Amino acid sequence: MSWYKKYLPVFEKPFSQAPQEIIEEIKSNLHRVQSDNPVATVAIIAYNEEIRLLSCIWSLSESSCKYPIEIIGIDNNSTDATPDVYKAVNLPYFTETNKGPGYARNRGLTEARGKYYLCIDSDTMYPKKYVEKMIEALERPGVVAVSASYSYVPSKEYPKYWLSVYEFIRDVHLFLLSFKNPVWCVRGAVFGHSVELARKIGGYRVHITRGEDGSMAYDLKQFGKISFKRGCKTRAITCTKSIGADGPIFKALLKRVGESIKGFKRYFFFTGDSDEKPISK
Repeated sequence: MSWYKKYLPVFEKPFSQAPQEIIEEIKSNLHRVQSDNPVATVAIIAYNEEIRLLSCIWSLSESSCKYPIEIIGIDNNSTDATPDVYKAVNLPYFTETNKGPGYARNRGLTEARGKYYLCIDSDTMYPKKYVEKMIEALERPGVVAVSASYSYVPSKEYPKYWLSVYEFIRDVHLFLLSFKNPVWCVRGAVFGHSVELARKIGGYRVHITRGEDGSMAYDLKQFGKISFKRGCKTRAITCTKSIGADGPIFKALLKRVGESIKGFKRYFFFTGDSDEKPISK
């Protein structure tokens, strides 16, 4: 899995250091992929992500998709150069002054012109076929939402070997969950759903700091199936910020194993009670 290495020259780098030729390339790519009559809206949410946003947009600008799409940005009232990144590459964006991922995703949902809504996190990079394969899954009869898997960019603190072990355990966990409880597989960075149904249920929850994605999936499940994609064409790659919150890699591994043991019943039974509604990931 080396496709993402192309984007590393601008990943976790100050936007002021981004080469102009790369910015021009992204602008040209975006002009090619943007449609005025999109089947899907690809919505990037960002809060103070100037060091990662450009690599995210660059990867999406190279999408190879048979469906017409639009890519838009949501700036969640950033205090860094995040808006400047959107402006530099001529990406249409909207400012959401209410802070929080739920508010940001709802703003994207309001502005969306597509039939489907693909959630994008600005600290994540996506393979060329990601958008197309996610839309294909949503086009299947009875499917109302789709989620995919993801990997992490290795670093000195999180070496590739230990990340591979962590991801293997996590992937087995998600694979088992996907049969009876696909809602628990959802992560906002790799999530797509019907625009109409999401609006019908009132959009994303905004009074929680995490888990608005899983909560949306839970609410959508009443209308149909939640699909889970495991192939390499939909496997995004993100920074280690989320596992970094759990401390060193060994501690994160132990936490993952502990969560799997504690919630083992979800592998075999649908846990559909309201008190089981996922609010964190």
